[in-house]
Amino acid sequence: MFSIFKKLGPGLLFAGAAIGVSHIVQSTRAGADFGLGLLWALLLVHIFKYPFFQFGAKYAAATGESLIHGYYKLGKGVLITYFILNIATIFTIQTAVTIVTAGIANTLFGDISFLNYGNLKVLSIEIWTVIILSICLFILFVGKYKALDKIIKVIILILTVSTLIAVYFAYDNFNQTLNFSQILPKTPIEIAFLVAFMGWMPAPLDVSVWQSIWAVEKKKEKNSFTPKVALLDFNIGYFGAMFLGIGFICLGYFVMYSYKTPFSTQATLFASQLIDVYTSSLGQWSYIIIGIAVLTTMFSTTLTTLDASPRAMATSIEVLTQKKHKNGYLFWILTLTIGTLIIFFAFASEMGILIKIATILSFITTPFYAYINYILICSEHTPLKWRPKIALRILSWAGIVFLIGFSAWYLSIL
Repeated sequence: MFSIFKKLGPGLLFAGAAIGVSHIVQSTRAGADFGLGLLWALLLVHIFKYPFFQFGAKYAAATGESLIHGYYKLGKGVLITYFILNIATIFTIQTAVTIVTAGIANTLFGDISFLNYGNLKVLSIEIWTVIILSICLFILFVGKYKALDKIIKVIILILTVSTLIAVYFAYDNFNQTLNFSQILPKTPIEIAFLVAFMGWMPAPLDVSVWQSIWAVEKKKEKNSFTPKVALLDFNIGYFGAMFLGIGFICLGYFVMYSYKTPFSTQATLFASQLIDVYTSSLGQWSYIIIGIAVLTTMFSTTLTTLDASPRAMATSIEVLTQKKHKNGYLFWILTLTIGTLIIFFAFASEMGILIKIATILSFITTPFYAYINYILICSEHTPLKWRPKIALRILSWAGIVFLIGFSAWYLSIL
């Protein structure tokens, strides 16, 4: 059992990237606002997105190269399109996950503001943003992939155990009859939330590219990381993320739905409410334990996102130019960090808007990633043995139709 656990990696990194804003923010809000009424959306989007995420892990393990190389083989225009879409989303996504992490850290550890220059006061949440990004940079520069691989396993374990305990006690204190009635949102605000919820559940589909990059890194480290192990690793991460998504919906439902307590769009206030979801179920004794669990969850998302996006951008440039760029990763990670800080300082009070923009952009670009991942895995560039069977092909086409139709429906009502 332990030997298998050591082989795992990219799938858990996927879970670490996925279990963040989509779960802690969106799933908890779904439960608080709709009860269990959006379980259909969570399950449906996991079913229809599954093949396209799986193709990233399978392609990398079978060929030894990332999806980015595969996109180039499909045509230079495909990779250029990916590059442009990535540029359009990476800064907003990184800022969205970082601002939530900073808000949680500020809630847990209090106000550490200590610099005053006339009317200028350095706010604690801004200081925490700099601290968190600095720690992430240190880990990635010093420990690199190996440190990332080890840290994420501990974080996922802490998150899973703490979430299961919180759900158990929340349910134990829930005095109402469970209502499994499913809801189709109707108002523009509700529909926008549904799209945002599905856009990042379990993760944006471009994370399949990250998964393939991590799989290549893992394959370099462990020759035993075969396509079969890669699929096991992916399935554990994917369905684990789905299971925890249901858990966070239940937490929002059990604790906040009956009180109709709205979530704040301010990062610090939201973080305080979020931790109260746990502590009101478990008791004040759990504040620090649960707070740290939530913080490590969001920290893992910040960390994995800060690692993967620069890897994807640097690899894209190298493949497009057919040249090695020694400091490509360094350039992009510093660019992403600086861009995140600029956006954060400009829009720190608009956490809700940032998250909504990031999640909606992720959803409407999903059909593109779904289609090219499917075309690539079925092409001559993938060994015949690892091309999808008929059942997975049918599910893939159903998923493509669903994602295109849902995106078109949303755009038609804007």
